[in-house]
Amino acid sequence: MREAQEKHRGSVAGPAADPVVVTDRGLPDWLRPVADVASTVRARQLSRFLPPSDGGGRQSAVLVLFGEGAGSVGGGAGAGPELLLMERSSSLRSHAGQPSFPGGALDPEDGDPEGDGPLRAALREAEEETGLDPSGVQVFGRLPRVYIPVSGFVVTPVLGWWREPSPVAPVDPAETARVFTVPVADLADPANRATARHPSGYRGPCFLVSDALVWGFTAGIIDRILHFAGWERPWDTDRSVPLDWHA
Repeated sequence: MREAQEKHRGSVAGPAADPVVVTDRGLPDWLRPVADVASTVRARQLSRFLPPSDGGGRQSAVLVLFGEGAGSVGGGAGAGPELLLMERSSSLRSHAGQPSFPGGALDPEDGDPEGDGPLRAALREAEEETGLDPSGVQVFGRLPRVYIPVSGFVVTPVLGWWREPSPVAPVDPAETARVFTVPVADLADPANRATARHPSGYRGPCFLVSDALVWGFTAGIIDRILHFAGWERPWDTDRSVPLDWHA
């Protein structure tokens, strides 16, 4: 989420950047249900926190990137559909130490927040944080914008197919602690699911996968994708995981 950074390989952003192509052509059959979600789901079905009606909040985007696993990055196990995640540095001011999708705030050069801006921002931030080559990503949709009250971000989840995987790793350790992939099967496994409880009163879905506790906004989006794509399996919603004040 750097305010400004030299763009690696000049592949994404810039005032004169070409429009980002959004297409679901050529997607693997298993990813079709997610493409259908992008065309039908409403913001209120994703989160109870919606963007402020007065237009407030900082426009941002995350890349929800699906790949076909074949020996996952960063310790993931097995093949099959997977999601790319990263763990934020513990020194960051917001959401420190949390697993998350790559992403961050829109920069002016990303363009119109109502147009291609979120798409460019998601790809740019993924490149800056993980070293991902965005030319190998096929953007096939976006989900409605939702709001993160604790940080004031208005977030557009951008859906991508990792058509041509590239090496990924933390680019700046001060921002990204690690980059890893998680099999979708592990996320859907009831044994890896629970409800996170924060002392503030927050309760929400979480996932215990790849030596990480995925919770908050990221877990909420994953939970809804699993549900609406028909991948969700019955799980024990009474099983809870406590979070401390600093989580």
